[in-house]
Amino acid sequence: VNEWNNKAAEITGFSREEVFGKDLVEVYITEEYRSTVRLVLEDALRGIETVSFEFPLFTKGRNRVDVLLNATTRRNVTGKPVGVLGVGQDITKRKEVEEEKMRVAQELRTFIDTANAPIFGIDAKGLVNEWNNKAAEITGFSREEVFGKDLVQVYISADFRMTVREVFENALE
Repeated sequence: VNEWNNKAAEITGFSREEVFGKDLVEVYITEEYRSTVRLVLEDALRGIETVSFEFPLFTKGRNRVDVLLNATTRRNVTGKPVGVLGVGQDITKRKEVEEEKMRVAQELRTFIDTANAPIFGIDAKGLVNEWNNKAAEITGFSREEVFGKDLVQVYISADFRMTVREVFENALE
């Protein structure tokens, strides 16, 4: 390390003095990511730049920080590669939000699939886009059989189609 700005110090808790001259990969990168990060940096030294590479970095307090890195070749006046300029962005909070969204979505998916009541959904055109396990059990039609089909036209008896379609149209307004 031969460059370390204030933001890097703020994010990691390591001062310039603490990191200068140290091997970034060996000292600050987790073992599981060392070879990948080293390859990105070696590529940049050969003029092959990397954009939006994600990896974890550990702070002085041993907290994990997720970093989005752009590794750019640093060249001398003749254009010869002489180093790598890494521009990183702390994406820890964004990743936590993404993971929470995925967890909630999975929880909702499980809730829908295991509900003790039939749950179905249709899009604005009336085509089936949700069909839980109970709906399949009661009707005998699997999720794969009904997806993309017109619920009212295909699965509602003729004498109820107009009423059901009206209910759905009102719900979609």
